[in-house]
Amino acid sequence: MSRLTPRKLKALQTKQRILETALELFSKKGFDHVTVDEIVSKSQTSKGAFYVHFNSKYEIFLEKFKEIDDFYASFIQSLPSGISSHEKLLLFTQSQMIYLRDSLGKDIMRTVYMSGLIPAQVNYFSNTDRNLYKIVFTLVKEGQEAGEIKTDLSPNEITMLITRCMRGTLYDWLLFEENYDLLDESQKFIRTILGGIQK
Repeated sequence: MSRLTPRKLKALQTKQRILETALELFSKKGFDHVTVDEIVSKSQTSKGAFYVHFNSKYEIFLEKFKEIDDFYASFIQSLPSGISSHEKLLLFTQSQMIYLRDSLGKDIMRTVYMSGLIPAQVNYFSNTDRNLYKIVFTLVKEGQEAGEIKTDLSPNEITMLITRCMRGTLYDWLLFEENYDLLDESQKFIRTILGGIQK
């Protein structure tokens, strides 16, 4: 494994500073009210440095989603192999909600949801090549093959239902503020869905 040169390390630090500054500004002011110039000024970098790392301010969100998907991939590797697909889906949903609640928080998630509605942008929510979709699909297919999940719907259809409920649960968390326990509500919905598709 090659070591990072001082130049590469500095570039990574600059990218991280731009990313964190932009997310902080998006949370405070809203995505539409933040300019690249403002991100550059606040992060004490240059416009050239910004465009070396990001093609647009929307790519900041794509970068954050890559981090989230990396977390999903590493978590799924840690699951014990001897448990059912139902238990894996429950644990996966639980870990997802804890990660989004504790590592991103409401302000950033609210901004991510708003930016996902911007026309003509690459929409990461609907990108079925993401680890999120692949993992849920794999667990559903595994459950169907093991005779744990009904086969009247395809693995893809069930995956879309589960991920739609994940997005809806997160949306309600942003909507209902203090009266909404993200973890409890996410477990209610996943248990209800699993009860409906259980063989």
